[in-house]
Amino acid sequence: MTDDRLAIPLDALEDFAGLLGSITQRLNGTRNLFHEFENDLGDGSVAGALDHFESHWKDGRGDIDKQLSGLEKMATTVVREIRKVDTDLAQELEKATKPQQRPGTKEPKA
Repeated sequence: MTDDRLAIPLDALEDFAGLLGSITQRLNGTRNLFHEFENDLGDGSVAGALDHFESHWKDGRGDIDKQLSGLEKMATTVVREIRKVDTDLAQELEKATKPQQRPGTKEPKA
């Protein structure tokens, strides 16, 4: 492939979409994670500060969630559509390169 062409590693893009979904799930699970380790944090002020942070960033989390979800959908759509186009083009190429039969015979056209 030449340098003037866009090359998209589809498997890597597909993996990236999955990672974006995983990040969203982990962000949405921070409250549970904080509570799970609350007793291990020592001073109660640390747990209180984490709880305060987690409780007051909902607006920011919503924006991040929307953007991550949007990127995940875009990446998934790009992979799906490029693979579909690739399959369709391969099928058309295969049809176009098959020898056609002469009418009334089983012999291919010369």
